[in-house]
Amino acid sequence: MVDAGVLGARIASSAVAPLVKKLFVKDQPGAGLVSRPVRISALVAFGREKRSVTPKDVEKVAAELVRRALRTAGPGEQPVTAEEATAVTHALAHSLASLGTLTIEDCEAVDLGPEEFARALRSHAAVISYGLSGDGELFYEQLLHTAALHILNFFTQRSTYIARQQTAQSRQLARLVRAVDVLLGRLPSQSAEDAGFEARYAEHITGRYGTLTIYGLDAGTSEWSLDTAYLSLEATRERDGQDGGLQIPAEQVLAQHDQVLLRGVAGSGKTTLVQWLAVTTASRTYDHGLTHLIGRVPFVLPMRRIVRPGTEFPIPGDFLKAVGCPVAGEQPAGWAERVLRAGRGVLLVDGIDEIAGDRRDAARRWLRELTRTFPGNLWLVTSRPSAVPERWLEAADFHELTLSPMARDDVATFVRRWHRAAGADEREGVSLLQAVRTTSELNRLATNPLMCGMLCALHRDRRGFLPQDRKSLYEAALTMLLERRDRERELDHPDGLRIPYATQVQLLQKLAWWLIRNSRAEMDRSDALHIIGQAVPAVNLDGTAEDVYRSLLLRSGLLREPAEGRVDFLHRTFQDYLGSRLAVQELDFDLLVNNAEEDDWEDVILLAVAHARPKEAEQMLRRLVGLDTSRGKLLAAAGLRYVAEVEPAVRQLAEEGVGSLVPPRGLSEAEQLTRAGGDLVLALLPGPEGIDDETAYLVAWSAAQLGSDAALHFLTGFRDHGDSRVQYVLANSWHHFDQELYAREILAHMVRQSTVTVRNTKDLRLLRSIGGWAHIKVAGAYRVEELTELIVPEQLTVLLVEAPHPVEGLAWLSAFPNLEDVHVETQVSVTVAQQVPARTTLITP
Repeated sequence: MVDAGVLGARIASSAVAPLVKKLFVKDQPGAGLVSRPVRISALVAFGREKRSVTPKDVEKVAAELVRRALRTAGPGEQPVTAEEATAVTHALAHSLASLGTLTIEDCEAVDLGPEEFARALRSHAAVISYGLSGDGELFYEQLLHTAALHILNFFTQRSTYIARQQTAQSRQLARLVRAVDVLLGRLPSQSAEDAGFEARYAEHITGRYGTLTIYGLDAGTSEWSLDTAYLSLEATRERDGQDGGLQIPAEQVLAQHDQVLLRGVAGSGKTTLVQWLAVTTASRTYDHGLTHLIGRVPFVLPMRRIVRPGTEFPIPGDFLKAVGCPVAGEQPAGWAERVLRAGRGVLLVDGIDEIAGDRRDAARRWLRELTRTFPGNLWLVTSRPSAVPERWLEAADFHELTLSPMARDDVATFVRRWHRAAGADEREGVSLLQAVRTTSELNRLATNPLMCGMLCALHRDRRGFLPQDRKSLYEAALTMLLERRDRERELDHPDGLRIPYATQVQLLQKLAWWLIRNSRAEMDRSDALHIIGQAVPAVNLDGTAEDVYRSLLLRSGLLREPAEGRVDFLHRTFQDYLGSRLAVQELDFDLLVNNAEEDDWEDVILLAVAHARPKEAEQMLRRLVGLDTSRGKLLAAAGLRYVAEVEPAVRQLAEEGVGSLVPPRGLSEAEQLTRAGGDLVLALLPGPEGIDDETAYLVAWSAAQLGSDAALHFLTGFRDHGDSRVQYVLANSWHHFDQELYAREILAHMVRQSTVTVRNTKDLRLLRSIGGWAHIKVAGAYRVEELTELIVPEQLTVLLVEAPHPVEGLAWLSAFPNLEDVHVETQVSVTVAQQVPARTTLITP
């Protein structure tokens, strides 16, 4: 027998729409062209104002809806008796007849949406479903909901409605109608038992996976709503036979391919994506635009839970039992197999890396057998990058994609949502974002949801302040990654090797220090095994060097294999932290100071100062100043912020050393300073308060040369400065930075009198997005249409054109009513010069 609640939705839109249309007056040309919405009672064809349809006709429409719904079930599968079908028809007719008495307006009805509108029809008609069985009532409610959906869709398609209203809701309803049609093609005939169980299972999935847990945090919230937490990241797939890759939204990977192996580093959001896909599939809402998920059933299969030592891989009928699903005992016999035979499954196999290496080949055979036996389902398998080789599932027709790091806007979105979910003050999030953008080590850490969550929690724990103590920050991150995360996830070590936290740190810092000493970004796998093999006897581990290496690679979240036989650190900042720690333990201070002029050693030296004991740190600072180079003095001054204790004489020595460099006294000194110090200089440069205009100009120029996020934030302090040279520097430096961010953070706040150079249409659009600009220089070739379309006409007063070819026409300048001067840096004929508007001064070479 077909489930009554499902049956009511199984009428195609091509059948429902004509029936619904009979209930309303025709949308005649010119009729109803009014400036305000229309009452629904004025639209129906059987109300007080219109009598072209009688109440008996409404009953016929309801009867036809019931008849067509029952016909989709087929003989022998009717959910209700003939007598009850008649009762459902009467109830539905009463609800549809209530359209003639509704005083709400058509746009208000659309705003309600189909569910609320159906509820309004039922309550307004005072339909009491006494006498209907449970199946009869479900049948009636679903038919009413289907009719309500098409009624609202009809409203949005009327010419007068479209003339009055924006089309967003119209499009949404159209998507819903299409989604219902997709559902009809995918939803098979079901027994009431199967349909009822699927509804209960869907509720379990929504409740079980509707929250996101952040593991390994001491503070803040550890659980928050998935709706709030989910962040749409990008997945990259390799171009066929080409370099580079194509990026698609991660939640769309199964729309592109039925079977996907998705790789991602620790904390990149793989499990969160699995949860989101499961909840979205189970929610039974159809307005998310992911039609490939409609009418399907999710199976979440965390490998660490379903593959236990000595156990077999589960068959479909045991999926729910294997993951400890509390409704597994209610599962009808053969239900899972029926779902998969119909091609309705979404199988989310999470964490191939979380099972022992010797069982991964068996996992691959299990996946190949399942996909071969049950074709047509959707499969997403996730893994850390190095757990399985490339093309591991190619023979099973899986496509490989990789989760991309978070972009700048992703980080900002994540931080805002985290603080909203935690009930924290919005200003805390703003403060953290400023710290991330202005502090290079935080910027390098904030590349995935795990690390962003850690920064948010630490920031909130310290009441809106991330300490300058970088050592404490990295120590907290290492504790979370190396120790607490797996323990709190109750993850058994898949390879049977548990490495204590202190031992992991000791081994990782040996690898890091080797890379730093040899000026390498990555090392051969054989070198890593050799280093670990030498250390294993001293750290008292039972496993081989290979065992230890694999455990560090898969579980630490710090190492990765970017290519076959190569290994590096995921975050360079952790490499520098761990390497500097071992450098201090090995007393390699001479090696550190001797490399002070190397850019790659900057963080290593500063972190070594932080790790060193007071006397060791003081000796390093003395030697750095004694190098008598700009960089040595800058490193010594910056190192003062990293020491917990320092003799006053040493502090004075370091401060006097940098005092000869900062602030710069001329452009040549400023150029030397930025070349020698990089972002290190920013912490030493003075702000705009309390300095003269000449110094402000040189300071702004120095910061602008750096082109970093930290420098951009530093320059925000100068955007209101009154000196014209400072304004000139700011207006002419945006090509050194992320231009969209620079336009928003700097240019949008300036007086807009200095000249800004634009090189392409993107530049023009960015200026337009902030309201336009007064003085614009167009460098390079241009199209007149682009200039007249993208330059804000009322703003432009001065235009400089640096064209590579002679200018052939200037009549288009009349489009700018306030234009006063035009500078053309190319040849202009007399004829062309005569085309300049009378109010405009043309200045040519």
